[in-house]
Amino acid sequence: MSFLRTALASLLLATLPYASADDELVTRPDVQDYIQQTAQQHGFSPDELAGWLQQVELKPNILAILDKPSTSRPWHEFEANFVNKTRINNGARFWRENAILIGDVSRKYQVAPEVLLAILGAETNYGRYTGSFRVADALATIAFNYPRRAEYFRGELTQLFLLAREEKEDPLSFKGSYAGAMGWPQFMPSSFRKWAQDWDKDGHHDIWNNPGDALASVANYLNQHGWQDRGDTLVAVNFNGDPSQLVADKFNLHYTVDELIAKGVAPIDEINTKQQAVLFTLETEPGFTQHFLGFNNFYVITRYNKSTLYATAVLKLADAIKAAYVNGDDLVKTTPAPTPAKKPTKASARKK
Repeated sequence: MSFLRTALASLLLATLPYASADDELVTRPDVQDYIQQTAQQHGFSPDELAGWLQQVELKPNILAILDKPSTSRPWHEFEANFVNKTRINNGARFWRENAILIGDVSRKYQVAPEVLLAILGAETNYGRYTGSFRVADALATIAFNYPRRAEYFRGELTQLFLLAREEKEDPLSFKGSYAGAMGWPQFMPSSFRKWAQDWDKDGHHDIWNNPGDALASVANYLNQHGWQDRGDTLVAVNFNGDPSQLVADKFNLHYTVDELIAKGVAPIDEINTKQQAVLFTLETEPGFTQHFLGFNNFYVITRYNKSTLYATAVLKLADAIKAAYVNGDDLVKTTPAPTPAKKPTKASARKK
């Protein structure tokens, strides 16, 4: 579930040719070890795995993207990329056109509709930008040519082979981002196998083309990670003292609000002080840092993407989508509405 550099990287990589399928890849000792271990652990034929890997087209330019240092923009620059009129109106319009489906998914998983829409809007703008790279190529490139992340991506490559077997699909047919994230929710293969849902019970977890499957998959992820229906999200606070130690622990719910108050947090408004929270900061204006408390549901969104910027953007986008939906702002079509199309087959959609 990545998004910060996916769009830029995808544009760059899309202009570059695939490397030729490398028969030498499967002769490497480390790849042979991978084939034998994966076959033994998961019941694949070694020849089957070797056959797939022989068809992999390595993408060395992915490694150049991974080696670029990640730069985190301040909130006052970051916000406009995700909380803007296009995403807001597209989200409200998508809600209006799929209200029954979205309501049904929301009720089943007890997650607010606007939050589901905000995540799909932030990740892929409602399926518009899901990635055009073969997931097997991306995962294999990193798994066998990028030692720093090799263990994780070899695991994800194995998960891809397993989900392809479960879905009765060719593992080389799946499309995604340069890092292997897939579909509207941008699930990695392991997340797909854990959380993807078959909403319409057609035997496939189609997060590429089926809005119901995509919405239900995000809702299931949030629900299973502890989302609380109508729970608090975040609130601005003041802080007295040095917040560095608390901010360094901003992705773990270790303290109640009462405990954070004892450590220097000063709530601006009345809040439930018995609930757990994390302290984080945002540079809301150049040179000005504001402190915030994120509660359980904020924490859950950081399980989806480990970024306080992302979680804040999702929640602000959710509020804006809901307001636009209620007020009918999306009815003034400032941006093109999603065009319904005949549902393609899953495999053909991935092979575009």
